Amino acid sequence: MKILSHSDIAYLKKKAHHLKAVVQIGKLGLTDALAAAADEALEAHELIKVKFVGCKEERHEIAAACAERTGGALVGIIGNVAIMYRPRKDPAKRTIKLPEAGWT
Repeated sequence: MKILSHSDIAYLKKKAHHLKAVVQIGKLGLTDALAAAADEALEAHELIKVKFVGCKEERHEIAAACAERTGGALVGIIGNVAIMYRPRKDPAKRTIKLPEAGWT
């Protein structure tokens, strides 16, 4: 998991504001299928929102574990929604350009 600068976090939160949650975590928590779904969503979108439906008390731990398993970065948690970022593996296909050269 990469560390993002404060300006990167602010930029990504601004970009994620209008996004809908593409992954929902229920009462089972972080399963292999859910981690695979988050991984696919990150590869397709780079920046995603994950909504916590059934395990709201453990959302910080689950979001950190999900980011670690997918190789992404946890941008932040707002309420019951986590924001995750991971650039595409192919630099030519990346759609989000961070303001700093924070992710290489």
